[in-house]
Amino acid sequence: MRRDVFQAIADPTRREIIDLLSRQSLNLNAIAGHFEISRPAVSKHIRILKECGLLLVRREGRERHCRADLTQLRQVSEWTEQYQAFWSKKLDALGEFLEKERQTAKSKKSKSKK
Repeated sequence: MRRDVFQAIADPTRREIIDLLSRQSLNLNAIAGHFEISRPAVSKHIRILKECGLLLVRREGRERHCRADLTQLRQVSEWTEQYQAFWSKKLDALGEFLEKERQTAKSKKSKSKK
């Protein structure tokens, strides 16, 4: 199965692992120690993150050390930017409409007092 970055970040545990490893490199036991799930479950998450290109794993003797490689998250950023621009434009238009409505209501209210 081909995995992508979106699939990797869809899981909250994997997002926590990425966050943890973005601050420091850790071995698998140290990573597993941060979670209340089994070591095999952590290993599965690590494997998925590695397949998606979000982690680099290197062997040192019997241990495997992991570190985050966040360059693949650029794909997510580019994808979300298009929606950010779309919604910003829509919300700006809504704000302008509401301001016009407020001004119109204020104008009608002041005319009715006369």
